Amino acid sequence: MVMVLSPLFLVFVLDLGLTPQTLAQNDAYRGFLRKHYDPSPTGHDDRYCNTMMERRSMTRPCKDTNTFIHGNSNDIRAICGDRNGEPYRNGLRRSRSPFQVTTCKHRGGSPRPPCRYRAFRANRVIVIRCQDGFPIHLEENFIPPRP
Repeated sequence: MVMVLSPLFLVFVLDLGLTPQTLAQNDAYRGFLRKHYDPSPTGHDDRYCNTMMERRSMTRPCKDTNTFIHGNSNDIRAICGDRNGEPYRNGLRRSRSPFQVTTCKHRGGSPRPPCRYRAFRANRVIVIRCQDGFPIHLEENFIPPRP
């Protein structure tokens, strides 16, 4: 009986040791998706930005700039590998293909709500930071030149 429980116990103990790292990794990836991913936007205008920034809790205080990436999350994640990404400087990764994006820029004034944003649409390559094969940061201050 002890011999049957030992392998199961070992698997359980090993799983406990890996869970915190996996949870932290998934939290960073979920945070990336919450801030930057919207698969099917309902528009690309100022109203879209005002709604999305509020909905994604980026208006207390008003976040200055945020970019939403549209499309398939698997294509974004593939930037972390060679299928849709290539190494860039300082450990970043650049997408091989362009993505449809909407960048929301705060119009200025008070950093307190109500926040008002201007929308800018584009099709462009994106630059991200990856950790363990998952996107965790979008480099918004840099728009790389087209290859």
